Amino acid sequence: MSGVVYWLLWVLFNGLARLLFRFRAEGINHFPKTGGVIVAANHASYLDIPLLGCAIPRRVFFLGRDSLFPYRYLNWVIQKLGWIPLKTHRLDRKAFGRALSHLKAGEPVVIFPEGTRTEDGTLRLGKPGLGYLVAESQCQVIPAYISGTFKVLPVRARWPRPYPIRVTFGQPLKFCKDEDSSFKAFYEKVSVSVMDQIAQLGGVSSPTKEPSNETDSRANKSCNNGSHNLTR
Repeated sequence: MSGVVYWLLWVLFNGLARLLFRFRAEGINHFPKTGGVIVAANHASYLDIPLLGCAIPRRVFFLGRDSLFPYRYLNWVIQKLGWIPLKTHRLDRKAFGRALSHLKAGEPVVIFPEGTRTEDGTLRLGKPGLGYLVAESQCQVIPAYISGTFKVLPVRARWPRPYPIRVTFGQPLKFCKDEDSSFKAFYEKVSVSVMDQIAQLGGVSSPTKEPSNETDSRANKSCNNGSHNLTR
């Protein structure tokens, strides 16, 4: 039943988004039709979750702050639709365990590496949760940049404003851990590389402040399976 409701809401929100915000998605051809995959996107507004979901033609599950829906019944309903409540002040193994279960079942999971909405519209440094999810699942990461939602409904805004919204997906990234590196270093490298890719998709400054050629070099060395990695 939750699947039926999800797709009814997907159609409804898609129609409203296209009508009100001239919503469109680009790079959707990069999104695999089957299998578990991690989607990592920037976070600027409460609208990011429904509109990113509208851009993906598969049912997805979202890791989001546990206090996002404080009302008990609404909390239960949103969880049934795919929200995974996450305690952001520490590594929430229960939430990440649920996310890993979905990934291993061949379902996409969305995570916002910054951990919270941006206050000023600029990208923030990614947290280690993304790297942990990558290390445990061995899934590819699809970077995504959501533009326009900060203009429509920024932090502390009460009402949305009309402004075009676009979601842009990048090519899938496969990360491989160097046997000589620590998990902490691996988590950091994943976050740095993915945030840099998100910045490139949006044509904005990267919070990592690394030269783009250095990041591209790190992200394009081959693993055993020929995909991207993070070893130097």
